[in-house]
Amino acid sequence: MFYISYIASELRRRKGRTLLTALGLAVGVGLVVAVSALSAGLDDAQDEVLEPLTGVGTDISVTRPIDAKGGFESLSKRERRQLQDENGDARIGLTNQGDPGDKFTTTSFLATTQLSFPASEVDEVASLDGVKSVAAGLTLNATTVSGTVPEDGGQDQPGVPSGGGGPPDNIDFKSTSVSGVDQAQKSLGAISAAQVSKGNWFSQGDSREAIVNTSYANRQGIEVGDTVMVKGKRLKVVGLATSPLGGQASDIYMKLDQLQQLADRKDRVNTLYVRADSADAVGAVSREIEQTFASSEVTDAQDLADRVGGSLQDAKDLAGKLGTALTIVALLAAFLIASLLTLSSVTKRTRELGTLKAIGWPQRKVVRQVTGEALAQGALGGVLGAAIGVGAAALITAVGPELKATVAEATQASGPGGGPPPGGGFGQGAVQAGSELIKLTAPVDAPLLLLAIGLALLGGLVAGSVGGLRAARLRPADALRHID
Repeated sequence: MFYISYIASELRRRKGRTLLTALGLAVGVGLVVAVSALSAGLDDAQDEVLEPLTGVGTDISVTRPIDAKGGFESLSKRERRQLQDENGDARIGLTNQGDPGDKFTTTSFLATTQLSFPASEVDEVASLDGVKSVAAGLTLNATTVSGTVPEDGGQDQPGVPSGGGGPPDNIDFKSTSVSGVDQAQKSLGAISAAQVSKGNWFSQGDSREAIVNTSYANRQGIEVGDTVMVKGKRLKVVGLATSPLGGQASDIYMKLDQLQQLADRKDRVNTLYVRADSADAVGAVSREIEQTFASSEVTDAQDLADRVGGSLQDAKDLAGKLGTALTIVALLAAFLIASLLTLSSVTKRTRELGTLKAIGWPQRKVVRQVTGEALAQGALGGVLGAAIGVGAAALITAVGPELKATVAEATQASGPGGGPPPGGGFGQGAVQAGSELIKLTAPVDAPLLLLAIGLALLGGLVAGSVGGLRAARLRPADALRHID
């Protein structure tokens, strides 16, 4: 008890030096809290951008694309055959639509460069270690061609208009991206229930329902309760869904089994959405999927993070490099200042400490006294530093500076006939280019505050050790040289 009261007495007697040492540690610790909170806020902001890139709750996406960056003509015979099997011959024979002058409307579904695979692979992926859940999806372009059969019977027209001379004036093309969704998976897939901004999620029955992207709905004047046509089938619009920056770009979402039936792709899917057991398992799961399923393309959040740029990414890079260096320098400076002040204090207390040795205090008690005072100053500095850091973080959150997040568009390959790939397919090709302003926050949690106080105590311990070594070398005779 005497030990604690003596420490408290010495700290009160030397208030100025105690406060100066504590403030030195507080500045360094406060900077750690502020920079760490800022870094956490930048991570949260990036996660806000990345979340719609993968779908809510999705950690990994699996597709089987054919690389056709050079266009359809650059593909090998085997790849062309694969795409033709996937898309049909991607051409519409006008001679099969009736006699010249007849009105016609026909719809074909194209997957372009996304190859489909059996839906049974969902169970195979779900059986892998580290996989929590899997959802299947099918995204296609529904291309509707309507008009009048030309007098000459016309030539076969590509399912997706080419960039050449184009179709005849009396023939119209309308392309709509459609995604099939497993309605039982409300939080995993091309769209989630959380993205429905108006209306409701799909029912579990067999009723024909659709959720429409708000951008597409605004262009077409579609509201909840209206109907949309997909290959001659009427679907009731039960909800409107928003697509945040980087989100899925499909115009219409419908039940997976109904799209498979309409598109004549029974038990076929072209995207798997995978949720891992934990964030730490994502890398291992991605590698296992790549090894298990040949020619698959596995995309995780890190791949998508490479697509995010703008001032948000610049600030994150700056906080990661300069912020870390600044924190280390500030901590080292704080520890050095605390050590120098403790050494100075020991030097000025030569008479006092020497007298304590002269009256019988062992060396360890003198060292313990000096170290205890330094630790108490460290604790005070930790509390002050935590308060400074929390104040700085609160100021950042209150000001709420806005940073611009930009998502780059992936290079998309053209499909048979020169058309574009479907806009809603998952994977990096599905990400919409664009930018968004993200409001920055600086969250502070209990572990961060405990870390701050721990660093301050460490600084006090370092300073106490330095001062204790100096005090240990004092001799009782030194006290006589400092008698006033």
